Amino acid sequence: MPQSTPPRSGKKAESAAKTDSPRVRASSRTQPSQSTLPPTSPMQDLAAVAASTMPTWSIDPTRMLTLQTEYMNRLQALWTEMSGAQSGALPQLQDKRFSAPAWHQQSPLAWNAALYLLNSDFLQRMADSVDADPKTQERIRFFTRQWVDAVSPSNFLPTNPEVQQRLIETQGESLVKGMQNMLADLGRGTLSITDDQAFEVGRNVGTSKGAVVFRNHVIELIQYSPSTPTVASRPLLMVPPFINKFYILDLQPDNSLVAHAVSNGNTVFMVSWVNPGAEHASLTWDDYVQHGIIDAIEAVRSISGADTINTLGFCVGGTILACALAVLAGRGERPVESMTLMASLLDFQEPGSLGVFIDPMQVAWREQTLGESGLMNAKDLGATFSFLRPNDLVWNYFVSNYLKGESPPAFDLLYWNSDGTNLPGPLYSWYLRHMYLQNELKVPGAIECLGVPVDLSRIDVPTYVFGAKEDHIVLWTAAYASTQILSNQVRFVLGASGHIAGSINSAVRNKRSYWIQAQTGSAYPASAQDWLNGASEVKGSWWTDWSAWLEAHQGTMQSAPTQLGDADHPMLESSPGSYVKVKSAAN
Repeated sequence: MPQSTPPRSGKKAESAAKTDSPRVRASSRTQPSQSTLPPTSPMQDLAAVAASTMPTWSIDPTRMLTLQTEYMNRLQALWTEMSGAQSGALPQLQDKRFSAPAWHQQSPLAWNAALYLLNSDFLQRMADSVDADPKTQERIRFFTRQWVDAVSPSNFLPTNPEVQQRLIETQGESLVKGMQNMLADLGRGTLSITDDQAFEVGRNVGTSKGAVVFRNHVIELIQYSPSTPTVASRPLLMVPPFINKFYILDLQPDNSLVAHAVSNGNTVFMVSWVNPGAEHASLTWDDYVQHGIIDAIEAVRSISGADTINTLGFCVGGTILACALAVLAGRGERPVESMTLMASLLDFQEPGSLGVFIDPMQVAWREQTLGESGLMNAKDLGATFSFLRPNDLVWNYFVSNYLKGESPPAFDLLYWNSDGTNLPGPLYSWYLRHMYLQNELKVPGAIECLGVPVDLSRIDVPTYVFGAKEDHIVLWTAAYASTQILSNQVRFVLGASGHIAGSINSAVRNKRSYWIQAQTGSAYPASAQDWLNGASEVKGSWWTDWSAWLEAHQGTMQSAPTQLGDADHPMLESSPGSYVKVKSAAN
């Protein structure tokens, strides 16, 4: 295992493992885990893992017979309805893909869509009936959904009356434009989901005023200008996910978490992660912890003069923030006053929709191909996330862009979604194994970072934990699990909607609702559902609740600074900085 000052990323640990605990402790620089992969050739490693993880599954014959009988009855009813339908009578198509008037004007295509919905329903019910381990069940459901969505009649010109109508109305121009769109996307290497020319970071997204006051090879640190005459003595450091650009927290002025926090008297700092290129291909989790989080904390403390600061991490930004604070706690340091975990995982037992892509063979392959050096390309990461919601983020745009010949809409959130970042291979493969596959972050001492055994229970700071009720990336029940890991005062709040819409729920717009614990100060039950059964719903944005909670940790109020940075951290350039503007080239 590495010493406290480990070698550069990509080099194997000098010793295979320590045995001072029942578990083999894993360092972020051990690539791959030698307790899992024998020291043989890469192909032998992968073959051994594949052989040991071959799934088995079956379907109960009685259940299959029931499904077959029900299917035949519904198919017969549909055929009878179609045969006996009076002129103009069409089936009810309860699916937004078939909601356009054109689907209700062409009888054969409407009935074809109805037959498709019947078949897709039963294919998915068959997938749900599979008896297998949870991972295999999840994968069968996932790939069944992929196939069912791909063969929808709406995705093909001969079976989509809406597309045919558009073709006639434009005298073939829509087809020409669609081919042009497809050729352009083939050149880009990705499906366009928004108008890339409509937005520019710093011009109409990521516009909060500030300056870069610190830079290293992993991050730029942005300090935002105050908007109130007085500010809290303790600043707030925001850590976005390194998988995406930071400006999801600063999209537009009226839905910017940065602007909201600044308007509440906080001096806000933002981590802006580098978009890795070839020169970053050997960076590890340790590098990101040290140079991304710990260096940022020290810079914020130096600039503000505060002994302790407040912190917020979003998604994997929260995961790596908690890991860094555990490392500091292991060294006997406590530079943070409070922590906010926004849709973040500490316990990966329920990995959400991403879990379908994680298994020993997949992780071993990534370790063999990227474990010491290389880049996980943003295009591949983006495709993975898109296929978690294929109808909304893939086939919807396939139809509109290529079959209808329409230009993608100008939508700031979709622009951000398509503005992805690469990941260093060692960081990515280690994260997959020790977080998603082996779920070791929550186990005290199971992993080491920067030579320090990680124990999350030593993060002795009040923590605000947020989960989103319809989040498919970080299940709210998985976010809730952090209440059982952290040792200090914890406040859990559940917001409506999904991973992004639930998290970025503007206090200015004040929509949706959130749930809080009915009895303040009572212990959090082990079961997330038990907590929800006793929770109270509050209308509006959870940001207001978070701001009220954070106020208790802000410290005293003082005059707002007249300049950003300090003598040791001068203004390097205006926000949003340079790192966020680096685009990921398509493979």
